Amino acid sequence: MRILIVDDALFMRVTLEKILTKEGHEVVGHAGNGLEALAAYKKLKPDLVTMDMSMPEMDGVKAVGELKKIDPDAKVIMVSAMAQEMIVKDAIIAGALDFILKPFKPEKVLESVGRIAKRI
Repeated sequence: MRILIVDDALFMRVTLEKILTKEGHEVVGHAGNGLEALAAYKKLKPDLVTMDMSMPEMDGVKAVGELKKIDPDAKVIMVSAMAQEMIVKDAIIAGALDFILKPFKPEKVLESVGRIAKRI
């Protein structure tokens, strides 16, 4: 899968990229906030986006909603350190297909990506 990684923390972007590329996925780009994510998505047309919840400029929930306006078929996995029920609901309502809790374990990331890959 061609994946765009969106997180304001460089360490998290690098960690996710290592997990994904080790399993044969192609990371086509990175973005540090929701606004950058929208521009990158339009340019790169990835199969999947991993989207952090809390970021400057535009948070992940808002970014997912905007992504869905650009491409109703956009596939997004939300990534967050907060697993409060309301936050997860907001992410799903915005259009996220799955949710990964930080700090994440590689197997959990790959399970989530695998679930999305089956939908494509």
